[in-house]
Amino acid sequence: MPPRLLPAGDSALIVEFGDGIDVRVNARVRQLQRVLDALRHPGIVETVPTYRSLMVHYDPMALGLEDVEELMATAAEGLTEDAQDAPRTIEIPVLYGGAAGPDLPDVAAIAGLQEQEVIALHAAGDYVVFMLGFMPGFPYLGGLPRRIAAPRLPTPRTVVPAGSVGIAGEQTGIYPTESPGGWRIIGRTPVRLFDSRQTPPALLEAGDRVRFTPVSAREYDAIARDVAADACRPIVPAESGNP
Repeated sequence: MPPRLLPAGDSALIVEFGDGIDVRVNARVRQLQRVLDALRHPGIVETVPTYRSLMVHYDPMALGLEDVEELMATAAEGLTEDAQDAPRTIEIPVLYGGAAGPDLPDVAAIAGLQEQEVIALHAAGDYVVFMLGFMPGFPYLGGLPRRIAAPRLPTPRTVVPAGSVGIAGEQTGIYPTESPGGWRIIGRTPVRLFDSRQTPPALLEAGDRVRFTPVSAREYDAIARDVAADACRPIVPAESGNP
């Protein structure tokens, strides 16, 4: 099916591919983004991927709405249902439970599991970065086992530490910076997910794969020292095809 084209103000267009969270739909969103990036049209200012749509910001002095709609329709014609990309896989070390993961006992109780079983399930597979949102660098990750899905907190916290790994429904995510938040926090990573000194500043991007690796408190502290000294880069496994 062709995507829906929805005007968003006088300088943006939403190209919508579906109405739910779906890996194939999200892959088409990212495929269209790659097509537009390769096109390098001077009238296209920025593209922003979400779960099911791509927001295309354009220069209204260079392109009219009808021009953008025609451009998007043409670009979308060659997209396929089984669109594939070559994602990076990035390992994120996590200290689970205790002060770093205060909601781990509640998640375990909701699931009817032991805390170690929750940790094992959470770290068992790779997650897809569907999109970044909420705050700069915050990854919305798909692939959480349904067995450990848990609702948001009834009352959000006023402060969630940077690096906190949380669960909300069937999603998991990582808080890049300290902020309020209502996700159930099960652990924390010392890895810096957003750094304004870097280009790009966000560690992750839509389409990446994330692999969580449980670490001890001692290992966490050692990695945190390396991060503070700018001497730490997340491990990118060789099989991901990255240099």
